[in-house]
This record gives sequence, C-alpha cells and structure tokens, in this order.
Amino acid sequence: MRGILLTKSDAGFNAALSEIDESGLMDGDVTIKVDYSTINYKDGLAITNKSPVVRKWPMVPGIDLAGTVSASAHPRHKTGDKVLLNGYGVGEAHWGGLAQVARVRGDWLIPLPLALSPKQAMAIGTAGYTAMLCAMALQRNGVRKEQGEVLVTGASGGVGSIAIALLSGWGYKVVASTGKMDHADYLVGLGASEVIDRAELSAAGKPLQKERWAGVIDSVGSHTLANACAQTRYGGTVAACGLAAGFDFPATVMPFILRGVSLAGVDSVMAPMPLRMQAWATLATDLDLAKLDAITTEMPLHGALAAAHDIVAGKVRGRLVVDVNRD
Repeated sequence: MRGILLTKSDAGFNAALSEIDESGLMDGDVTIKVDYSTINYKDGLAITNKSPVVRKWPMVPGIDLAGTVSASAHPRHKTGDKVLLNGYGVGEAHWGGLAQVARVRGDWLIPLPLALSPKQAMAIGTAGYTAMLCAMALQRNGVRKEQGEVLVTGASGGVGSIAIALLSGWGYKVVASTGKMDHADYLVGLGASEVIDRAELSAAGKPLQKERWAGVIDSVGSHTLANACAQTRYGGTVAACGLAAGFDFPATVMPFILRGVSLAGVDSVMAPMPLRMQAWATLATDLDLAKLDAITTEMPLHGALAAAHDIVAGKVRGRLVVDVNRD
C-alpha cells in the first residue's frame, strides 16, 4: 500500500511517501480501505517532527480517516460498511489514515452518516467534530443566541471556520478573531458578522475587562483565552479546545467567581462514543455543505508532506482533505 511513513533512527527523522508492506499494519479487528484522510495541526506537528506527537515508530500519521470496511471481526461493522474515525491515538500510537489501508479497533469507528460522503466527512474531520463539541458545550451551558455575541478565535483555521459556519447557521451573531485580516471576506462568507484582529486579544490584559461575549470557542489558548474569559458576560461559557498560541493560561479566578463564567474544556481524542455519535449526527444535518465546500482544499497523498509544513507555519486556511488513492 502507499502511505506516508514516519521513521526515526540514529540517522535522524524521516517523513516520506512510501510503499508500505500491509503485514506491518497494527493490531485491530477491522480493516479499512481508506478513501480520504486529512491534515490537522497535530498531523503537521507529527510529519514535521516539530513536537513529540508520535509515540511509536515507525508511524503512519493521520488522526482522521474515512473509508470502507474490507474485513471485520467486530459485531457492529461488516464488510462494505462506510465508516469514519477521529482520534483515539491513531496517527500517534497506532497507524493512522494517511495510507491506503488501515487496521483499527472497531470500537473506535463511527458509521458514516448517510448525508455525508467520505470526502465531506474528512472535510469536517477532527477540526469540525471538535468545533461541534465546543458548540454543544455552549448550548449545554445555556448560551442562547439572543444573549449576545459569540467569539470564535483562530477563526481562519479548521476549528474556527467550521465553528463560524455552525453557529451562524443556528442564528448566533458570531465575531471572528484572526491573525489573517486579509481573510476577512472569507470569514464573513462563512457567517461572521464582524472580524477582529487577533492582536486585540493576544497581549496580556486586565483580570476583568468590559463584558462582551455571551460565549466563546477558543482554539488558541494563552493570553487569548485569558482575555476571552475576562471579557465574557455574566454567566457565559468559554469552550477551550486548543493551544495554537501556547498551553499557558495567564489568568485569574476573577471571571469565574465574580461573573459566574464557566470554562468548558473540550477533548476530541477520547470523547465518549455517545457524544461522538451526537456530534456527527448534528454535523450531518446542520452544517451547510456549501460552506463546507468553501472551507475545503483537496490534495493527493504526496501533497500531505508540504501541507504539513504549511499548517504548522500558519499558512493554511480552512480544511485540508487528502485523497490517499491519488498520488
């Protein structure tokens, strides 16, 4: 099979499009003919070796995949089923989706929603699924559209782009924060009512600031997350899912104890299956597929190598979909 293979030895690190012997596939009770995968930020870190994402060597990266079951010993999945997978350490500790074949545990798989093609599912991918988990957290905590503006940080990235499309589709007034102000028209096209420069949030700020946001979806972390919390209105919720600017959180308890702000941590990698199923079912019905198409860039398998460097360098807008059978 063809795939991206990451290796590390005394000679150093290497990432290459390779012919891989299928006998090397890791343990699992379902084998999948992969149709599409993606390049997420974590994949970029793995392929560029910029961060210790990979925990076993050699490794096929790709934390997402969508395809067709070719063999199964799992009771929920049979040959010919269309399935998708996000997370569970795939692409980190277990061979992932950036190859033509994958073998995984059936307990990790979700049936592909009927309304989505494999390509559309990967256009959503972990980024869109995470955006939905964040949006669900806001709703679960009672953030309603009539309460005011919702801030989305890292807006031109995968999580941010799909969060804007989702929230605006539900009728929320969305403000997009981005470091790429030349992408403002793109963000407005997804549904943002206003676009602000990330510089407004990225420097150290006061512990409590003027109340503005009914809710926040943050994929940036560090001072941006601290300022977002300090600007959230009484009783509002901040859903935190990323650390593009750093994993530090230079904040105080004041927004939480004086304004009743809730900070909801959102993890997509090990989220329980019922929550995953709910997120994907809602994505299949509520996400505007025309907006999804506008977010998406498709590439052949070999394109994943260069795209990994671009996403780590902050040069990518929206979502990157990889056709693993086109190289």
